[in-house]
Amino acid sequence: MIMFADDIKLWRIIKTTNDNQILQRDLDALMNLSNKYLLKFNPQKCKLVCIGQSGSAHREYYLQEETGKYKLQETTEERDFGVIVMRNLHSRVQCSKAATKARSVLGMVKRNFRRLDEDFLLIYKTYVRPHLEYCIQVWSGGLLI
Repeated sequence: MIMFADDIKLWRIIKTTNDNQILQRDLDALMNLSNKYLLKFNPQKCKLVCIGQSGSAHREYYLQEETGKYKLQETTEERDFGVIVMRNLHSRVQCSKAATKARSVLGMVKRNFRRLDEDFLLIYKTYVRPHLEYCIQVWSGGLLI
């Protein structure tokens, strides 16, 4: 489990049915802590992303609340700290969105700066390049291909 501010990530490698049950028990324990310390989860914001091969049987996980059970919604991609994590760990969507945003900012720069010849490099480094380089370490490190 990883916690950051109001965000919690819980994961487990699933190889057997027993692993599925252990993950469900982890979710139940997390909900018990949530109730004990009065820090409620919003079940509609909780998602399930299965990373890797899809050959295994479909899994269902639940959050148990006082009002009943809530089935976690499975998604193929999720945005996390501005990075789009996909089920297959490909970076295509992230790169495409970064390039689109950089082109948009570049268009704004062209519309609002009359002379770009001498100051272009500074303007580019300040306004455009950060969109292209955001979290580049994740992609260049070989973690997500």
